[in-house]
Amino acid sequence: MTLVIAGCSADRSGEAPAGPALGGVVADEPRAAQIGRDILAAGGSAADAATAAYFAMAVTLPSRASLGGGGVCMVFDPRTREAQTLEFLARAPSHIPADADRPTAVPGNVRGFYSLQARYGRLRWSQVLVGAENLARFGVNVSRAFAEDIAQVSPAMAMQPAAQQTFSAPGGNLVGEGDPLRQNDLAVVLSRVRTEGPGDFYGGSTAAKLTAGARAAGGSLDAADLQGYEPVWRPALTIKDGGVSAHFPLSPPPAGVVAAQTWAMLVGHDRFEDADPVERMHLLAEAEARAAANRDRWQAQLASAEIDPDALISRRTTDALLSGYDSGASTPAAKLGAEQQTEPQNPAAASVIAVDVTGLAVSCQVTPNNLFGTGRVAPGTGIVLAATPGPGGRGATALGPMLVSDGPQFRFAAAASGGQVAPTTMVGVAAAVLLADVPLTDALAARRVHRTLAPDLLYAEQGLDPEAVRGLAARGHQIAFTPTIGRAIAAYCPNGNPNDPAACTYAADPRGTGLAARAD
Repeated sequence: MTLVIAGCSADRSGEAPAGPALGGVVADEPRAAQIGRDILAAGGSAADAATAAYFAMAVTLPSRASLGGGGVCMVFDPRTREAQTLEFLARAPSHIPADADRPTAVPGNVRGFYSLQARYGRLRWSQVLVGAENLARFGVNVSRAFAEDIAQVSPAMAMQPAAQQTFSAPGGNLVGEGDPLRQNDLAVVLSRVRTEGPGDFYGGSTAAKLTAGARAAGGSLDAADLQGYEPVWRPALTIKDGGVSAHFPLSPPPAGVVAAQTWAMLVGHDRFEDADPVERMHLLAEAEARAAANRDRWQAQLASAEIDPDALISRRTTDALLSGYDSGASTPAAKLGAEQQTEPQNPAAASVIAVDVTGLAVSCQVTPNNLFGTGRVAPGTGIVLAATPGPGGRGATALGPMLVSDGPQFRFAAAASGGQVAPTTMVGVAAAVLLADVPLTDALAARRVHRTLAPDLLYAEQGLDPEAVRGLAARGHQIAFTPTIGRAIAAYCPNGNPNDPAACTYAADPRGTGLAARAD
């Protein structure tokens, strides 16, 4: 359980300093945020900046953002006043050979971010990717974020020659924080993607090298699967409340619907706003538990087209989910229809948020479906191969960023990682900022709670206020303490004007090692 709910630790907030602004970028890895900021300063859009930041993370944080993985983006367009979801998950292959001991997912990130940039970008594709290519070719010093990830799996990674070669330090061991890291094979791949677009990656010489490398690494990547890969644009799930619209991605993956239903229960009848601080924790835990318990039912209905997606977040549905809610008592998991065992969820993901001067906003999350995916690198490419979705929590079920708008104006964006705690983390931060007027940096730093159904426990971060602990225990919650719960990044423009440096805040979770960078 600790591996699922714990996030990375750090001692800094990552808030962008005030100053003349052209927008801002927040990312889970510092150099990625800086590269995204430079793209905004060069006149790029939020889509350009998010794309540049992602490809930078593919170099600096390949454990979570490898070119071999996939993801989800939310986009708010102020011109149309609409939000859309772009889904480009790393999907299961059409066939897995019997001798493949590390089945490989079909990568979606390259074509996904190309689709995002093609639709909403202002700069040339090659200009957006040059920063990432330079990081790979000339090298970077390993960040704390990547050092913490590689330390968790270094014995296993060192067993594969390609991984050992890719991530070795000058002394022969795998790299640690501050060590120089050059990735020449990955630089070649990025150069071809930069000059030729995604075509070569999915159907040219790079595709041939990638499929051969995957097979050599015990994987199962097929040329036809690569060539046929296409990202999917979908309408967002939108919850309107008092003129403000909160946008979430529709399944897959399911975390977006879980977060959307949780949000709808909080804003419905002003429940969260009218509650005291302890009841707000209780309400958040009870609402998310109900949304999580309901997941299997609505997924089956969606798969069989028995339900309109908008019905999942209707007032009628969410009021029914919250029926039986008692502000003074926890509802036992058995009464919520929860399964006996909770399926684990992959906590390894990377997030990036970008907002530009026009109010275009992008919130993205990517994952290789497991920390370091299959744990192997495709020889000759430097690409960490993504794991196929499957048992043990492998997959992208916890991805689900959000955006909030007010008419044509962007207001708020967030994304959170950490496995099953991600929706609670993200919605909890959003509710504190938007419904309780808590400053964004304070909301990110506040101690968190998260309820699990099997076992029926309320996890609380160490250091939670004793009065809150007593109040939650008095409501019947069985409390278990854990060091950290989730990791989030967010952006907030309360007056909807990203040009106003005094009005917008961009911040990264102090539990993580991310960075917020304002463009000026």
